[in-house]
Amino acid sequence: MSYPNTLGSKVALVVGGSGGIGAAASRLLAEAGAQVAVTYRPDGQGEAAAADLVRALPGRKHLALAADVASSASLIALRDAISQKFGRLHILVNAAGFTKPVSHADLEALDDDLIDRMFQVNWRGQFATIRTFAPLLKASGDGQIVSISSIAALTGIGSSIAYCAAKAGIDVMTKSLARALAPNIRVLAVAPGVVDTAFVPGRSADFNEKVAAATPLKRVGQPEEIAAAILACATHLTFSTGTTIVVDGGRSL
Repeated sequence: MSYPNTLGSKVALVVGGSGGIGAAASRLLAEAGAQVAVTYRPDGQGEAAAADLVRALPGRKHLALAADVASSASLIALRDAISQKFGRLHILVNAAGFTKPVSHADLEALDDDLIDRMFQVNWRGQFATIRTFAPLLKASGDGQIVSISSIAALTGIGSSIAYCAAKAGIDVMTKSLARALAPNIRVLAVAPGVVDTAFVPGRSADFNEKVAAATPLKRVGQPEEIAAAILACATHLTFSTGTTIVVDGGRSL
């Protein structure tokens, strides 16, 4: 699925673009004509994947850049690089994330350090990224933010209670910022169900099979299906802001 040349004059930044959903979103945005910058962590994790992705994207002048969403200084350096290389930004996709499975009944295992890290990356990091890039997006006159949420925000079922809470925070942030940043920037979120990626450590094919059996559409999602919803936010849902789009095969019903 692609929308050739729909985004031919636009620049997109996919934070966390070397991951499964981020990479798929980068490919669709590039196929639609956007110039795309993808990020990887400064410690080098994901650098090779990001470089390979950028080389394979259709079009020219795509970039792979280091950034740590937990560091505002790193995000400001990223903004400076985007400004220098492209001079503008139209689309921001917040796809960076982190989780660690913790049984909801094991309260002691969800210690303070893990809670802080979960919110630092999954909520504060997304907010700090938006805060950093809002001036560039506003200057475009038609800015678009898409943050990755999760149906865990709705169901309370996820890799940990802290992860569910952080994603619920993304949904609230989306509503609040949609009001605060209108009319020059639209703010949306996409909430996947279980997706066939390596995002959650330790999940096996057996887990996916069990989830598929309990999902109305009888399968788990593919990264490209979540990416299609991200692309639609920028290409088709031009009168939508402040809402979270659920892409879960009916899992949350």
